[in-house]
Amino acid sequence: MKLLPESALVCLESTLVSENNLLAINSLSVSFGGLKALDNVSIEVKPNNVVALIGPNGAGKTTLFNAISGLVTADSGEIKLENNLISWPKPHELAGYGIARTLQGVGLFSGLSVVENVMMGADIHRKSNFIKDILGLSSRDEYELKEKAMQALAWAGAAHLAELEPKQLTYPDSKRVSIARALVMMPKILLLDEPAAGLGQDDIDKFTKLIFDLKRNCSIVIVEHHIDFISRISDQVYVLNFGKVIASGTFDSVKREPAVLDAYLGTQQSNSNSNSSRAL
Repeated sequence: MKLLPESALVCLESTLVSENNLLAINSLSVSFGGLKALDNVSIEVKPNNVVALIGPNGAGKTTLFNAISGLVTADSGEIKLENNLISWPKPHELAGYGIARTLQGVGLFSGLSVVENVMMGADIHRKSNFIKDILGLSSRDEYELKEKAMQALAWAGAAHLAELEPKQLTYPDSKRVSIARALVMMPKILLLDEPAAGLGQDDIDKFTKLIFDLKRNCSIVIVEHHIDFISRISDQVYVLNFGKVIASGTFDSVKREPAVLDAYLGTQQSNSNSNSSRAL
């Protein structure tokens, strides 16, 4: 029997792993004028995993989100969903691909109740006007849409807030409603942009539990500066700096990488690795 060389076995193993990806970004580059915002960036997202994108301000994390969301144009690179090569999505196509995103700003509409804000999430990525169109819904369509919205609110732990107005919500509750609005389309991939920003420790603990609940039903890609939060929720971490991935792996493996310590702390990290590890 003819045996495969070791290099071929490694290649085969890599192929099998890649085929299990829900989302794969390969060799993505994005430029703004003469500035290279992303340079040959690749990430992989497996089913029911939490993938964190971390790095200093200006590292390219939000630009990567914007490329996936169709808000910026890729210079080069490819995107695969469930191992199928697709065109870079336009914003109104995200729901059809099973992708939903929250933004850094909560962005709830003051003239609508919480449940109506979440109902808007079923339409927000399409080329129609929800406020106008909902007035023309049949009773059955409106009932079904509201049921989806209530399910999404329950999924986000916010069903008890359904009839309130946004001005009556606490900041942490408004973040839950924003997540529910993204969940109403039952996405396969949820993009969360700094969900822990502005939260106290008690609310971060609650959001940690929420993330674990959500990952039972979808994969999550998260941009976040709160490192302790990331250490608790992430399955895979990609560290970006100056538009490049400088490290990837579990949180425990990347936090001690010299390039990661230098990106966060500069040359000061070389004086004390133990202090640097605590900072990350």
